[in-house]
Amino acid sequence: MATEEELFAAVDELLAGEPDLPDPEERGRLREAAGVTQARLAAALRTTPQTVKNWENGRSEPRPPRRQAYLRLLEGWAAKYPDPAAPATEEPEPPDAVTEPEAEAAVSPEPPEPVRGSPRPATRRPPAPRRAAAPALASDPHFTNGPLAVVDGDGTAYCLGGVLLECPATTLPQLVEWTLAEAGIGAPRLHRHGKDSDPLVVLTASAAARFGLPERLEDRRGLRLAPDHPVVKQLTRAKWQLTQRGFGPWARIYRPAQNGRRQCVQLAVLPWEALDPRAWGDADRLHPADLARVLGVFASRVLTPRGSSAVTGLELMTALRPPTRPVRDEATGAWVSGPNPGALTRPVDPAPPEAPVEHPVAQGWQGGFLDEEAWQWTRTADLLSDEECLLPWAVGIDINTAFLAAASRLPVGLSEPVHVTAPVFDKKVPGSWLVDLSGVELDPRLPNPFTPTGLRPEGPAWYSTPTLAYAEELGCAVRPSEAYVRQESGAYLDPWHDRLKDAYLTTSADMGVPVAKDADPAAYLDAMAVHRTYAAADEDDLDALRDALRRLPLHHARPVEADDARLVAAVRRHRQGAMVLSAIKATVKGGIGKLRERPQGHTYRDGARWPALERPTWSPHIRAAVIAKARVNMHRKMARLAALTGRHPLAVLSDCVVYAAPGASPLDLLPVNADGSPVHGTFRVGVGPGQCKLEGVQETAWAVDLLEQGHNPARHIKGGDAVVDEGE
Repeated sequence: MATEEELFAAVDELLAGEPDLPDPEERGRLREAAGVTQARLAAALRTTPQTVKNWENGRSEPRPPRRQAYLRLLEGWAAKYPDPAAPATEEPEPPDAVTEPEAEAAVSPEPPEPVRGSPRPATRRPPAPRRAAAPALASDPHFTNGPLAVVDGDGTAYCLGGVLLECPATTLPQLVEWTLAEAGIGAPRLHRHGKDSDPLVVLTASAAARFGLPERLEDRRGLRLAPDHPVVKQLTRAKWQLTQRGFGPWARIYRPAQNGRRQCVQLAVLPWEALDPRAWGDADRLHPADLARVLGVFASRVLTPRGSSAVTGLELMTALRPPTRPVRDEATGAWVSGPNPGALTRPVDPAPPEAPVEHPVAQGWQGGFLDEEAWQWTRTADLLSDEECLLPWAVGIDINTAFLAAASRLPVGLSEPVHVTAPVFDKKVPGSWLVDLSGVELDPRLPNPFTPTGLRPEGPAWYSTPTLAYAEELGCAVRPSEAYVRQESGAYLDPWHDRLKDAYLTTSADMGVPVAKDADPAAYLDAMAVHRTYAAADEDDLDALRDALRRLPLHHARPVEADDARLVAAVRRHRQGAMVLSAIKATVKGGIGKLRERPQGHTYRDGARWPALERPTWSPHIRAAVIAKARVNMHRKMARLAALTGRHPLAVLSDCVVYAAPGASPLDLLPVNADGSPVHGTFRVGVGPGQCKLEGVQETAWAVDLLEQGHNPARHIKGGDAVVDEGE
């Protein structure tokens, strides 16, 4: 039996526990401050660079004995490189990191940090119609009422969590003052060197009228109020300013910095179509309480909307990887802004082949252009076999957030392009390479992975690194004649990928969709079918909904809710969840597309610079790399499926591929192992980025008929026209 002394020693050991490691973000900061790479640290600790990366991303924790060695190293670095932004320091407060201009257009310097006043006590009213369960509010004391408010014409401000505020403002200057001083809305920064999100105020049609705004914008080209409009004059007289974008559907109203603090409010005007239905569906028709919940859920999981989905996607990149951080000037001892390691820190012109034809560096360029785009391909009718044509169903499978999956762990260039002649191809070096792949023989029943048309290249062409890395994987000899490479690189998009992936999975789980890695594929397909049926239902015709649910060809039986109230609640929950999911997907595609934003406006002339070029995040080579990786990921799975089953696609459109199949489900098409698990390397049914779901089903004869007419079945497999949205 243990003695009392031994028992007390064991208890003391439990009480002491293991020393806590710094937060994952601080681990990365200390390593970067010491000038040590992840690979070098991994070598010192006898582990892999990916493991170190997981420690710094918070995905895993080190275990003994490495934990003690890692802690000792971090403690040494912490003593040598103290946190410049720690609140306990006696040094002067470092300046805020310099952020890029507004993503919609070039603007004057980013409006300063908002003044935070004590919020007015929130009042609670009886539940508004169509209210769904609300998530818990963030605990940030500065933003007690969440990230945003939807203001109605009677002066009621609806916030996340069912909070209602009384807004006494009758003019826009008063609304801005009230928002900053009393509303208690906004969101904390996503990165220690970033900025808090400005409060967002969404104006319904009646609220817009209350504040003197017209029902619609007369300037349909510029989408902004005239400078002499009474509302704009009100703001000017009150010493408020607008960005160069002016007063449009997404207006940013601010004053210059006061004591280093921002005073800025973002407005979204619903009657001016601030919420694009392609991203948000019918969100602008929701009751203000429900709209506050939809926008608030998106804001808390992704980012407070700051404009279109493309703008928000780009702003999220900057929020997670700010271009600058505070550093100490060794000469003066003062804090100044310096580049943030791993971020895009300054505007850089692309290489001529990477640029749009309008760009100044492309003027007079005759050497061809990088053409990494999504697929639009159909198999020619003469390559269809009789066996395929006799199969009953054409099944379309869609890759979930294909661009997001491609962004994961993708090294991209962070510096200017460097021209090299006759280089040796290195798949670890981001760049654009001139290579002749026209002689490569590949199966014509698959789209060619080197072109967006799926046809064989006709001669030398420029390719992004992921495309040529896959060419080597296929056994091709890759011998570039020249290239533009980037000597500084990093997985810039990893935090962006992680946040959007988490948002997508969390929102899917809210809809009852299984998100576990080992989830039953049939259960996932069933849940998606039920979700779509609820989201498309008319809550005033519940009998039709019950009939639609009973007719679903589910793999597992699912009881239909008999209680009308619960059925209506389910319809609203799924409809609002579908809006959030749609906005997340639009943020992914739009953000990637915005990396190559082209000039806008009828007055633009080729060769002139346009506002987007002054953003550090205007990086067309990153967009090309993401699309290239998404395309080759898809080809790899199609080739593997063909090798295992002999099945080849009928058509491909972006992230949708159509196959002839013996059954109407992807499970009738995809191979499985003896234990029923998916075969590695082929398409896998599931909710995660890069996995697939059912896009639509039609008869094979229908698909063959479209092919013979020169149309793409993948565009119509869902029952309507699909659109390739690249965010431009």
